Amino acid sequence: MHRVGFFVFPDHQILDLAGPFAVFETAARLSGRPLYALGTLSRAGGLVASRGGVPVATKAVDRAHLDTLVVCGGEVASMLKPGEVEAVARLARRASRIASVCTGAFLLAEAGLLDGRRATTHWRTAHRLQQSYPTVEVDADRIFIGDRGVWTSAGVTAGIDLALALIEADHGPDLARQVARELVVYHRRAGGQSQFAPISQMEPESDRIRLALAFARDHLHEDLPIERLADAAHLSVRQFGRVFRRETGETPAKAVERLRVEAARVRLQEGAEPIEVIAQALGFTDPERMRRAFVKLFGMSPQAVRRLDRSHACQTETTS
Repeated sequence: MHRVGFFVFPDHQILDLAGPFAVFETAARLSGRPLYALGTLSRAGGLVASRGGVPVATKAVDRAHLDTLVVCGGEVASMLKPGEVEAVARLARRASRIASVCTGAFLLAEAGLLDGRRATTHWRTAHRLQQSYPTVEVDADRIFIGDRGVWTSAGVTAGIDLALALIEADHGPDLARQVARELVVYHRRAGGQSQFAPISQMEPESDRIRLALAFARDHLHEDLPIERLADAAHLSVRQFGRVFRRETGETPAKAVERLRVEAARVRLQEGAEPIEVIAQALGFTDPERMRRAFVKLFGMSPQAVRRLDRSHACQTETTS
């Protein structure tokens, strides 16, 4: 039987625990076999209050026997206290597989478990993770990432996606699909977490990167190579690329594409313009390039996004 231990701390996010826990429990129930033994752990054991005040019964780290360690997310300041970091480091030495949900990646990084690895976390804190731990390669768009036995996932419900992937790795895709159907969730979610992270609301630390983003927003209909953005920021191309990635978690080219997609979605929602007109007006050059950008970000075409948005609007009007 595979032993899975969920590490929590004061002010953890309860859904980071409950979501993946339910996935593993459901897998065992549907299979009819005791596939997983589940437990909740904390530094000292006993009741540990979540951010919302819900107490969780836990065992102390010193009494834990496990194969997979899952570190839950929550309040970063609370998780980075020395005692919590030391507890996770001790647990990690006993586990054959390590994972984190949401901001739990900060605990893994502080314990040195993400050094030289690719990782992700909640889109809102991805650039902070990259700045705080430069030896970690942060990908702000991924729902989850597995790199040499260490897995990380995006915000909150992405812990469910992560747990399904771990079950698929252990027992194959059929069981993972059964669990997803039972829990009424996607087996593999379309698109990355960028669809939930509007880059138009991003607030980089430096004025120069803010200038570059403002310039890009005002010139989406034009070609926007990195040289133009660097010039708007009054930086060399090399320095601009490095600073931009550090402060936004994106490459300049990817950020421009996302700005165009966000602007296109607004026009899809608000009017009846043909796809071809919107694509040309926002610098995509042709509808196919715009379609590929939408599929990459949302997992569906512009036409499908327009239908979905209109369907939601009709439902809202009907129930209001």
